[in-house]
Amino acid sequence: MNTSARMLRLLSLLQTHRYWPGGELAGRLEVSARTLRRDIDRLRELGYPVDASRGVAGGYQLQVGTTLPPLLLEDEEAVAIAVGLRTAAAGAVGGLEETSLQALTKVISLMPPRLRRRMDALKTQTVPAPSYGPSIDATTLTSLAQGCRDSETVRFAYTAKDADLTQRHVEPRRLVSIGRRWYLVAWDRGRDDWRSFRVDRIGAVELTGARFLSRELPAADELAFVQAGFKQVPRRYDVRVRFAATRKEVEQVVGRWAELSDDGETTLMRMHADDLFWPLAVLASVDAPFEVEGPDELRERVAAVATRFAARPA
Repeated sequence: MNTSARMLRLLSLLQTHRYWPGGELAGRLEVSARTLRRDIDRLRELGYPVDASRGVAGGYQLQVGTTLPPLLLEDEEAVAIAVGLRTAAAGAVGGLEETSLQALTKVISLMPPRLRRRMDALKTQTVPAPSYGPSIDATTLTSLAQGCRDSETVRFAYTAKDADLTQRHVEPRRLVSIGRRWYLVAWDRGRDDWRSFRVDRIGAVELTGARFLSRELPAADELAFVQAGFKQVPRRYDVRVRFAATRKEVEQVVGRWAELSDDGETTLMRMHADDLFWPLAVLASVDAPFEVEGPDELRERVAAVATRFAARPA
């Protein structure tokens, strides 16, 4: 048993008894008395209220009034949980806002005072950004995730863009989160082919109980499959911008949202978009000179924004 797992076990045992003789507690953990003392000292350093009595009949107990041990987390782990729950509270999954805040409150209440103060600071000194994009149902998301995990076929109603409602029977493989949207990658039994489905357009999910054997995905991974599907959908704009920057510098901003090619000195970015908001954001974020090769609408938008900014008083 590693140290972290052993300390979790130690806290669990301290919770079940008001007082533990040292020898019995060490025996339960299968460690020496010396190792037990080091673990107890480590808990105290983390802020856990453990009292000790010395002598032949010595032992350990949580301080009087402690009915539940504080949560055993490193500082970075505590911050990760708090940020994750706060993000979920303002995220794109409908129905999780209130429950995420409730869970965050419970987690913070179990933390030692030192970590609790840090989490209170995070809560009071941050402002969640407004949520953009379609909201998805939490039950739909979890049901689809269960189907992926258990290799269980799923039936659901699906409304594609500018299309009628259809009934689908699929072999779900993986859920992919891109930006503010979620996608299900699955083998569509009715179409006899791989498909990606926007989860916000899925409804009436039914787990059938029928198992399936995994098929080979025609892509490097599920994310690549979804992105390949994006390229096949006609877009309004074919954006082409050349940066006086390395490919790595541009890639740090755009990630896998665009196609990048370089000649050693400049990098050509190409992306397909229905509006110019995201391309403009990329141009503003890459700290390098650039030339818009197309479309004309993007050149005009860049010029308009530049004029607007130049007209602002210093």
